[in-house]
Amino acid sequence: MNDVAATKRVITRERGLHALYEAAELEHNLMCTYLYAAFSLKEGVAEGLTPVEAEAVSGWRRKLIRIAVEEMQHLAAVWNITSALGGSPQFGRSNFPLDPGYLPAGIVVKLAPFSPETLQHFVFLERPRGSAEPDGEGFVYERNYVRGGSEFAHLTPMGLNYDTVGDFYAALSDGLKSMVAQYGEAVAFAGDPALQLSQNEINMAGCKPVICVKTALAAFDAIVVQGEGAPADSVDSHYQKFLAIREEYRALKAKNPDFSPAFPAATNPVLRRPPRPEGRVWLENPEVIAVVDLANASYGLMLRLLAYAYAVPGPSAEKSLSADLAIGLMQAVVPLAERAARLPAGPSNPQCHGGMSFIALRDPAALPPGRGARRFFVERFAQLADAGAALRSCGDARALAAADLLAKLSKRATRGFDLGAPVAAAPAVGSAQGVGAAQASEGTAATGAATATGSAHMSGAAPSTIANGVETAHGQKLDLLFETKRCIHARFCVTGAPDVFLANVQGPWLHPDAMEVERVVEIAHACPSGAIQYRRTDGAHDETAPPVNLASIREGGPYAFRGQLELDGEPSGFRATLCRCGASKNKPFCDSSHHEVGFNATGEPASGKTDALAVRNGALAIDPQLNGPLSIRGNLEITSGTGRVVARVTTAKLCRCGGSATKPFCDGTHARIGFKST
Repeated sequence: MNDVAATKRVITRERGLHALYEAAELEHNLMCTYLYAAFSLKEGVAEGLTPVEAEAVSGWRRKLIRIAVEEMQHLAAVWNITSALGGSPQFGRSNFPLDPGYLPAGIVVKLAPFSPETLQHFVFLERPRGSAEPDGEGFVYERNYVRGGSEFAHLTPMGLNYDTVGDFYAALSDGLKSMVAQYGEAVAFAGDPALQLSQNEINMAGCKPVICVKTALAAFDAIVVQGEGAPADSVDSHYQKFLAIREEYRALKAKNPDFSPAFPAATNPVLRRPPRPEGRVWLENPEVIAVVDLANASYGLMLRLLAYAYAVPGPSAEKSLSADLAIGLMQAVVPLAERAARLPAGPSNPQCHGGMSFIALRDPAALPPGRGARRFFVERFAQLADAGAALRSCGDARALAAADLLAKLSKRATRGFDLGAPVAAAPAVGSAQGVGAAQASEGTAATGAATATGSAHMSGAAPSTIANGVETAHGQKLDLLFETKRCIHARFCVTGAPDVFLANVQGPWLHPDAMEVERVVEIAHACPSGAIQYRRTDGAHDETAPPVNLASIREGGPYAFRGQLELDGEPSGFRATLCRCGASKNKPFCDSSHHEVGFNATGEPASGKTDALAVRNGALAIDPQLNGPLSIRGNLEITSGTGRVVARVTTAKLCRCGGSATKPFCDGTHARIGFKST
């Protein structure tokens, strides 16, 4: 039974927020169920699929995850509307499976692996108004139920009844218009706009400012058109995507009756003995427990960080950092959840595997902004990183990937949140990759000494050492450092100081004493990539941060950063050239691949917001997002190749897939084109 008429009662702020909280919980629950099904899918011929099946299943996984991401965008839109009305966004929800009556019209929501029944359930959930699609077997509610009933004009907010999710959003729109008609637009939208999440902090289409009834209704309409309740002929709707997967599944099953695209992941897994065991699988295998526990804890911290981001005014580095770390945690959850679906559940359920249970925190509301919250986040990230490290012994690639990402996120959190810690400004020492001869030449690299030790050099050469990919030549007044992986062959070294940097020679090629020391320092400062650095040994000052943080956009080429750089949570000197074409094999650094791929992007984009910054220097955090943009936090002036100011920002998302239509800023194209940062 449809109870849209009841929306006439949703005219107070309390009732409006109550309805929005249900919308948030609904989107949140759908997101989790779609992800769970995606995580259960097999991958490649190594897991029993034929090449044709593997390609199809890979496509289904991408679609399911993309739909889940769009649910997250819907969730962000609902959160922004909630904040605009003066409420605190809802991050909590019930544990799976949902109790009867939590949602109306007999809607069942539970965690289940991919199967034809689960897929039919998704079709049912996303069906448009008037659709005759039935629910999937095993998902039909055991008895008829209509939420609501009394027409009494009560003050207590109560849930609406609706047949489809599209009907629900239509009711929300009507209720919002009623509220605005009663209070007036300025009074209705009384929330602080600075508390909303925007695309300055998180690269999601749903994160658009909500400042009036027009922008709020546009957000509701976008949700309906994109997914829930979209018209049956909306080609790109979630409903149509699920129908397409269903047809592909049926065709493959007809061709191969033994086709089994998913692991038998548990339906509604739980980590403790359930008081109501019906419909739940208690995980007992210690290995799967450890994986699911870490996945759940990462997910819980993600929710706390998003809540915190809504409590901190923006634009600010702390708000942006909170959102970045939250997205990073969701990316760490993926390999953990996939790992769980591949491990046995335990002796009580020998027929099935484990699965991430998305345990809900009792209260994920925002922590009070300040030192206490920052300390909490730093401590929690350290705990997650330690748990990730403990999983390494299994040797599984997914566990290792999650452990690496959690360790990286912990470092970012420590440097970003612990304001009591000093910010280091030491030169970069490189990575643990590629220990070998440093090379730089005119167009190609110069041949370095493969046996660079103090006793192995030719007469008169400076003693040299190589460690962690950085060659260090020890001179009388300074140590000259060269990091191979950062070099972009700008040639300032071999043309400006040819006696110091010997191109195309066999043996030692760095000779720091062959030129006046101050001139060597000038050449190092001219190196845009930061491949050349130095340490003074004569008592003079080492390189210091520039007075203004700059990012220059090179014509058809990379970003050239200058500032007190912290790259991926680590001090990275004061100069770096980072890829923006998407093709570098040495991401995030440029490796000149833009020439090979014919990257065509202007170095003279139009100027945008160029209001003067109160402070123009300071630490500049550059966090390359996994398969996404460069996330910038700190004072930064973005300039064209000729030096004209393009924008002045304190937070930004810069495109590095090469495809954004709003370069240098990200517009989400990386997700549509399947950009890979690794």
